[in-house]
Amino acid sequence: MFTSILTALVLYWLFLGQLSTPLLLLFSFSLGLLFLSAHRHTHDSISSVDVLARRSALCRVNPALKVGCSILVLMLCIAAQTTHMPLILTAVLCAVTIGIGRISWHDYLSKFSLPAVFLLLSTLALLWNLVPERGGLLDLPCFGSYLSILPAAQAAARLVLARALGAMSCLFFLSLSTPMPEILAVLRRAHVPSVVIDLAVLIYRYIFLLFETYHQMHSAAQSRLGFSGLRRSLRTTGQLYALLLSNSFRKASACFDAMESRCYEGELRFLTRPKPVLLCHALFAGLLVTGSALMTLLSFF
Repeated sequence: MFTSILTALVLYWLFLGQLSTPLLLLFSFSLGLLFLSAHRHTHDSISSVDVLARRSALCRVNPALKVGCSILVLMLCIAAQTTHMPLILTAVLCAVTIGIGRISWHDYLSKFSLPAVFLLLSTLALLWNLVPERGGLLDLPCFGSYLSILPAAQAAARLVLARALGAMSCLFFLSLSTPMPEILAVLRRAHVPSVVIDLAVLIYRYIFLLFETYHQMHSAAQSRLGFSGLRRSLRTTGQLYALLLSNSFRKASACFDAMESRCYEGELRFLTRPKPVLLCHALFAGLLVTGSALMTLLSFF
């Protein structure tokens, strides 16, 4: 609900004065309802990203090709000087991830909504400026000055938001089509230091473990009316995070003992299947990178 309301408000303020009021209201509330329809209760949360990646039809594509293509397109997206290229890239990669990868749009939007909240809050900070006098498209009194939306701030916020959406679509294209062990195998072949890869594996693994532990502890505390009042909620929250910290140390020690019992010698290895680069995949990646490069170059003129 919060994401939907925030989406509608930010889009309304972004295009205020650029579109007619009825069209602007229809556009804003339509996208807000789209995010609202993607909300559902789930227990697997972050860990389902790796599950969706393994179920994706794009999982059969060579991981090095996907990693290289995503990095190049992401860099071109950030370098774009207009909103056209990032928005077109976002639409193309969303269509590829959902259509070709056969990822449910419901799952895609539910994963997209969490980082979208941070993007929208950042856009609000770019949109509203504290000015001494009226003169914006919308002015709100604030301690003798005015919070105003200026056309220049709108243009800057639209560009930043478009770049961020394009970058997010690149990362979602990669993360929802490539399991983490395959990404790490590509990094290992690119001669990334082993200590960096091992830390990435352990951090990625413990994100899931800690989130699952927190969810179980929170549910147990809630079933015992641990959040029935403000004072009790604060006390329960403190106890919950203290227990979570102690559990994390205990699980880390148990994990290291398990690794040593399996002859751990300072480097983690995963078994990955070789996936050849097919001509159609290489052509699509080349077309995507070339088209993105051309649109980025045209944005400078």
